[in-house]
Amino acid sequence: MSRIAVVALGGNAFTREDQQGTYAEQAHNARAMAQTVHALRRTGWDVVVVHGNGPQVGSLAIQQEEGAQIVPPQPLSALGAMSQGQLGSLITMSLHQTAPRAGVEVATVVTHVAVSLDDPAFTRPSKPIGPFFTAEQVPEMVETRGWTMAEDAGRGHRRVVPSPEPKAIIEARTIQALVDIGVVVIAAGGGGVPVVDTGNGYTGVDAVVDKDYAAQQLANQLGAEALVLVTGVVHVAVDFGTPQQRSITEIDVAEAERHLADGQFPEGSMGPKMRAGIRFLHGGGSTVVVTTPEYAASALATVPGLDGRVGTRIVAGALSRS
Repeated sequence: MSRIAVVALGGNAFTREDQQGTYAEQAHNARAMAQTVHALRRTGWDVVVVHGNGPQVGSLAIQQEEGAQIVPPQPLSALGAMSQGQLGSLITMSLHQTAPRAGVEVATVVTHVAVSLDDPAFTRPSKPIGPFFTAEQVPEMVETRGWTMAEDAGRGHRRVVPSPEPKAIIEARTIQALVDIGVVVIAAGGGGVPVVDTGNGYTGVDAVVDKDYAAQQLANQLGAEALVLVTGVVHVAVDFGTPQQRSITEIDVAEAERHLADGQFPEGSMGPKMRAGIRFLHGGGSTVVVTTPEYAASALATVPGLDGRVGTRIVAGALSRS
């Protein structure tokens, strides 16, 4: 097993809820993500970064529709590739700007992810993209744009698109070769461009793959040791929002599965992250970390005074309970 950590960053990490998504805002936010990568590298990890693109690809889709009378609009699969280039460039520049004196080698790989047209997700759109709208704006979006709309975790309504399961990362061998020579690789951005095998090569399909599931698939194909799922909270909690709420510092995969089955991790919140982590561990991974950017490195290392337990860790083997 390689000492590789695959780090999954949400698209909302680059465009936060209270921001418009300007280039300056995204570039500023990317610098915080770069510090996470450098911290992991200082503790001996080779790093592959996977990022979401929900806000960005949704904004690109609106730009395509608004400009359709002047230039031909491009399909959602092509917009996913565009967002990989945009955010990959932001992360690359941020890594160089915050790099230690020795510098850092970075490469963004526009990545394609094999999916199946038989996936039921194509008949049940569920992946939110783009900006938030009020309930009053929903009928207009449905009527004028033909969108499927859904409420997103109490924050407003957003367009939803199909989100099929990733079956394979097409460029995994290329990514591995780059990691082997010490390059920080940015890959499977936005979950990768979803493609299907036509028997005569691949063709893109209009969907957005969940970036946590894509990160898990890539991590397993690379034989990575760790999967780091960056989120907005320091710890995962059970019995959330009740007087019994408690933070999880470390559990084994069996306990994580029990909590997931008990409904502790909703689909619109921690559900995809926990499911991706469980899949990674069953696929041969060793450790999953779910935490904020500033604690990701310490969660994977024994830090004096912290015992490596900042954040939530899920491990493959059974824990000894003393």
